[in-house]
Amino acid sequence: MKFEDYRISPDIKKSIAKLGFKRPTDIQYKAIPNILKGEDLLAIAQTGTGKTAAFAIPVLSILHDQKQGRRRPDGIKCLVMVPTRELAIQINEVFLELGRHTKVNTFAIFGGVEQDAQIAKLQKGIDILVATPGRMFDLISQKHLNLERVEMLILDEADHMLDLGFIKDIRDVMRFLPKKRQTLFFSATIDEKIKKIAYSLVSKAAIRIQISPRDPVSKRVDHFVTYVDMDDKRFFLERLINQNAEAKILVFVRTKVRAERVKKAMTRVEINALTIHGDKGQKDRFAVMNEFKKGGVKVLIATDVSARGIDIPNVTYVVNYDLPEQAENYVHRIGRTGRGTHSGFAITFCSPDEKGLLEAIENYITKPITVMELNKEDYEATITFSTDVKPDWKGLKEEMEAFEKTKRSKRKKKK
Repeated sequence: MKFEDYRISPDIKKSIAKLGFKRPTDIQYKAIPNILKGEDLLAIAQTGTGKTAAFAIPVLSILHDQKQGRRRPDGIKCLVMVPTRELAIQINEVFLELGRHTKVNTFAIFGGVEQDAQIAKLQKGIDILVATPGRMFDLISQKHLNLERVEMLILDEADHMLDLGFIKDIRDVMRFLPKKRQTLFFSATIDEKIKKIAYSLVSKAAIRIQISPRDPVSKRVDHFVTYVDMDDKRFFLERLINQNAEAKILVFVRTKVRAERVKKAMTRVEINALTIHGDKGQKDRFAVMNEFKKGGVKVLIATDVSARGIDIPNVTYVVNYDLPEQAENYVHRIGRTGRGTHSGFAITFCSPDEKGLLEAIENYITKPITVMELNKEDYEATITFSTDVKPDWKGLKEEMEAFEKTKRSKRKKKK
């Protein structure tokens, strides 16, 4: 089935065609018809499978047709709740792109920036509001935001919202919404606890859609683990970056401090990298994301704030410099590559102290991660990559031997 076969607005089909989309992904194929029918939905699908478009396309079509067919009351008709500022911005951009030829107005509100411009935009009237909970409740309490005419509530990255403790906020927002509404619950992962909460938010007749639930890792991502001492990780990262100068590489670390340390280590070897984490102001985060998306800088070092839902075009490699403490974050991290119809690779550097975290990840994805053998006897990769952009580990043996020689020399001097 092609997008042109769906009963959606021709103006939205025009935008879809311009974006180069011809056929829906699995989640889009299953979700769009049900949303158009007004059904409540609980949808679970791997990251990078097009979940945002799965709800944006039918929502835009419904609201556009309403505005075309009759004069309807002013007010926000669709509320999209998300856990992070970056995700709010990204989802808003998707709505704007798909709704370019419609009369539907979309806007995003989030914290970390002055609220006056957001208030002014709300006063002009919008149809779709994308919001993080904190700023949304601030504006509700100040009576700048009214949700009493919302017809559709969408929770995106819902499991992350619930994990972050937003369940009270989600339940609180129900007080401001009409009882008669459509609720859409989208997530990449879900467990029994979150499933129970999800079903308490949607109607009893909600449609459940689950795509590839037994393997949460996208089939377009080839992922590997290699065992590396903690102090040696920067040398492996340096080698990978230098041998793939044209590739866009997203590096994940565990903490904000680690992000800055890894950046400094790369700077010392003349590798230009950016960092993104919670200590950066919103203006700086915008600038960093834009620079990396445009390809001005090829290496971005990030904490897990960037792992959830963020769609960064053409990331070839994801490097887990540190293993995530929560196993499900592994899926979200490596889902930053291999998005849509593109293939990608993820490499995890596992130190001896992190083997417990690796075991938890393998239990979570229900299969062992392929080991890329890199050790002191043989630093040549045993994995053959099926892409034009290939990691070249050749010569790493000499580099690591030189490093070991330097360490021995330092130990002798101390004695």
